[in-house]
Amino acid sequence: MDKTALENIIIENLKTVFDPEIPVNVYDLGFIYKIDIKDDNSVTIQMTLSSPNCPVAETLPIEVRNAVQSVEGVTGVYVDIVFEPEWNQDMMSDAAKLELGLL
Repeated sequence: MDKTALENIIIENLKTVFDPEIPVNVYDLGFIYKIDIKDDNSVTIQMTLSSPNCPVAETLPIEVRNAVQSVEGVTGVYVDIVFEPEWNQDMMSDAAKLELGLL
């Protein structure tokens, strides 16, 4: 499987992970900043949270890791939590904004 196809499947799996405080998945919320697939199909996910004090700061990255690890062909997953750039509502997809009544 090529990297583009693998990335598309990873994105679909990420869309099954929800922040329990917001009824929108982490991908459409804009929490996923980067998906890096190495030649050995190990994956690094660079993600953020709505704030450094987010109540799910310990569990949400684990859910993201598990969602990506479940993709056939992925050999390993590292989730890197970053707070630069700082997340804001402009990073959300239009679908997420619509779901939350922001459009």
